[in-house]
Amino acid sequence: MSDMDTFREEGTASEPVSLYQRILGDIRDRILSGEWPPGYRIPFEHELTTQYGCSRMTVNKALSQLARAGLIERRRRSGSFVRQPQLQSAILEIHDIKAEVDALGLPYRYELALRNRRKATKTDLIRLDVLPGSPVLELSCRHFAGRPVFCIEDRLISLEAVPEAAEESFAETAPGSWLVDRVPWSAAENTIRATGADAATAGAMGIAPGTACLVIERKTWSADQPVTHVRLTYAGDSHALVARFTPPQG
Repeated sequence: MSDMDTFREEGTASEPVSLYQRILGDIRDRILSGEWPPGYRIPFEHELTTQYGCSRMTVNKALSQLARAGLIERRRRSGSFVRQPQLQSAILEIHDIKAEVDALGLPYRYELALRNRRKATKTDLIRLDVLPGSPVLELSCRHFAGRPVFCIEDRLISLEAVPEAAEESFAETAPGSWLVDRVPWSAAENTIRATGADAATAGAMGIAPGTACLVIERKTWSADQPVTHVRLTYAGDSHALVARFTPPQG
């Protein structure tokens, strides 16, 4: 069982909600709703003790559980802060695309090719777990490393989960970075596969049709609400995934 599973189970008992559970739930809800964004300093323990009329031990227990769930970071003498979401999964870390290009020592450039606010279709249900007719924002972008296209990004954002995305043009800011800065996420699922570039992909990337490509698809949730689905397509000869493993202890 994961730390997040443990966190979610704290409030499922049939007994009345305790002060500990109330503090846990109040802080969790403020983080997941975006009211307290990444980097926000949570009230100090003595402030929460006064606010809830409870012992410092109860507050400390709730904050410790939030830290184990990955929602906050506790810093000695500085207090507790909402944690910046980490772009990673159980099998590998997914870096910010600009950071990937910067690491190659090449100039980065971003280009928005499509921005379409529409109602979700039945096909979108497979990608993002949203009901047909729900408002979504469809985006297609290109990321460059020097002159060549480094990656194509096709993304679907649930406007029920992130309504403010409807007001963002994404003309200058890549949607991945924008979402990470504004929407705390609690779960992500990655799918990795190889495919040959179809005519549209080949034209967008400037490669020959049928060229081997690496495709990474990621779904992201905030609490139990789907936030976004992204498909990242890289030319297979210019990108690699690296994961480091250690043998089990025992």
